[in-house]
Amino acid sequence: MEANIVILPGDGIGPEVTTEASRVLNAIAAQYGHTFHFSQHLLGGCSIDQHGTALTEATLNACKQADAVLLGAVGGPKWDNPNAKVRPEQGLLRLRKGLGVFANLRPVKVHPDLRSASPLKEEKLKGVDLLVVRELTGGLYFGTPKERGIRDGVEYGIDTLEYKDFEIKRVVDLAFRLAQKRNKKVASVDKANVLESSRLWRQITTKVGENYPDVTLEHVLVDTAAMRLISSPANFDVMVTENMFGDILTDEASVLSGSMGMLPSASLGESGPGLYEPIHGSAPDIAGKGIANPLGAILSVALMLRYSFQLENEAAAIEKAVDQTISSGYRTTDLGGDLGTRVITDQVISVLS
Repeated sequence: MEANIVILPGDGIGPEVTTEASRVLNAIAAQYGHTFHFSQHLLGGCSIDQHGTALTEATLNACKQADAVLLGAVGGPKWDNPNAKVRPEQGLLRLRKGLGVFANLRPVKVHPDLRSASPLKEEKLKGVDLLVVRELTGGLYFGTPKERGIRDGVEYGIDTLEYKDFEIKRVVDLAFRLAQKRNKKVASVDKANVLESSRLWRQITTKVGENYPDVTLEHVLVDTAAMRLISSPANFDVMVTENMFGDILTDEASVLSGSMGMLPSASLGESGPGLYEPIHGSAPDIAGKGIANPLGAILSVALMLRYSFQLENEAAAIEKAVDQTISSGYRTTDLGGDLGTRVITDQVISVLS
């Protein structure tokens, strides 16, 4: 096959890990007879520095016309002023909205040889293999009004948590469809004992669940879900939740694998290109040192091959190569090792070939 892929390296270690992920895609292309065309564009702090905005119209249009988009990370101390009118994260939110990617998929699977790298007891991690489906284009991050001001001499801030029925239905429906291909369990996370938006979420989720009699549905309050991710994470199969809850819970879940550097993500819509990125952030403290863990980005392109290009064999080959690399003892510093970014990728490519 032939495909056009836009790369948004972003800030911090983003350029380093997207470079390594591109090398793996090139290795896959050579081995399986595919052709991938890459083009790079700015997003985040680097775009603010050059263009005065975190995402230009030209970059957004290039992403819309691509077959898939690979993102590194955005942000860093240089642009971390809460009073700034232009911030790197604005570009990321606008990109998600512009591409219509309403569902963020974050698989969390613990490699047996990395259980000791997690802060949890090893026996808690046996059998952990869950998929978090996070709604991505609604909720507090996008609701209006969103403002700060002074009223009657008191400074205030407002964010609006709003969900429409169709926004909930489409992401929940996807979660059930994904669960059918796994262990047929869905845990829907909300705060229905307090929030009206969560009561709507629970009502619609229950209704959608009636269309999937082969899937077991469980409603879990978000505070309970946070506790169970630590106390009994192996009991989860597919977890679906709203935007902010998903943002928090997936970062919590990332420590199960031993490092945030291990975890990939895929953001999908009903049509158009998918957006793929590791979840680790820009890690400015190690940027440029050549020690960043590239495996989250490499596993993200495996998800790209699976979901955007329907190349299941190629996706599975990358995942197997990553597993074998870990089993062979290859570790970056975040996993307790001392190997560099490129060495890890070299080993993954060596296993692939």
